Amino acid sequence: MSSAVLPALAPPRRAWVADLPLLLVAAVWGASYLAAKGITTTHTVIAVLVLRFAIVLPALAVAGWRGLRALSGPQWRGAGLLGLVLSGIFLLETYGVVHTSATNAGLIISLTMIFTPLAEAAVTRVRPPTDFLAAAGLSVAGVVLLTQGGGFTSPSTGDLLMLLAALARTVHVLAMARIKAVQDADSLSLTTVQLGSAVAVFAVLAAVPGTGAAPWTVAADFGAGEWAGLLFLSVLCTLFAFFVQMWSVRRTSPSRVSLLLGTEPLWAAAVGIALGGERLGVMGVLGAVLVLTGTAWGRRRADVTA
Repeated sequence: MSSAVLPALAPPRRAWVADLPLLLVAAVWGASYLAAKGITTTHTVIAVLVLRFAIVLPALAVAGWRGLRALSGPQWRGAGLLGLVLSGIFLLETYGVVHTSATNAGLIISLTMIFTPLAEAAVTRVRPPTDFLAAAGLSVAGVVLLTQGGGFTSPSTGDLLMLLAALARTVHVLAMARIKAVQDADSLSLTTVQLGSAVAVFAVLAAVPGTGAAPWTVAADFGAGEWAGLLFLSVLCTLFAFFVQMWSVRRTSPSRVSLLLGTEPLWAAAVGIALGGERLGVMGVLGAVLVLTGTAWGRRRADVTA
């Protein structure tokens, strides 16, 4: 995605005009783990995913109708393939957050910022800098401690699913960079096709016997609190977040966007502890500090060498 770099002498006030919406996106993304946990059970994951994205998909399609019509066949196929990967990410994340804490989920998924440069280095066969490898090791050590709040035991199923989700996010990022057909596609159209493909996958899975409650059954059983949570995930965490990213990336640098959105795990931990009543314990707190330090250090080092 191309972006206009903010002029070096831009007034601080102008910079904060772009920064504040991005911080808000990071905050709502951080809160999304607790919101998803609050409205989802093992038997309603797929139904909630159908509802979450089906709500916003028509708005995206209407807003990007002209761009959708302009997409070529290879662009449709490339975006559809990315959508299949995206469906896997959301399935892993949602099942993962059901089986772990919102705090753990937000911190473990931040490993994507470490995994992506490592995967890129493996693909290009260029050895990453030693200090980046040190940052990666710090982050992994942090995750080990983070999942051991009650003593050294096996990580929970949810922790492992979130780790797989971080790896799946890495695959998605690499695929977007390497599928040539989508590199020049309009970002709104690309996102719409991806989400449409993901919803199609969720709808097919929902129709398979034994995969949980039907979307309309879950929707009928939702009370006001559950609908508020669903709309938060749909409107703020998906629709609002996407348009803010499109707006901000044209007004500031990609590095600044990455830095601000990289605060997501901080918000996830803060919301999980303050609103969800979650507790990390001494080892968990140390692990969270190591994860945040390692990912921040690694992201900064990756930006320098990019």
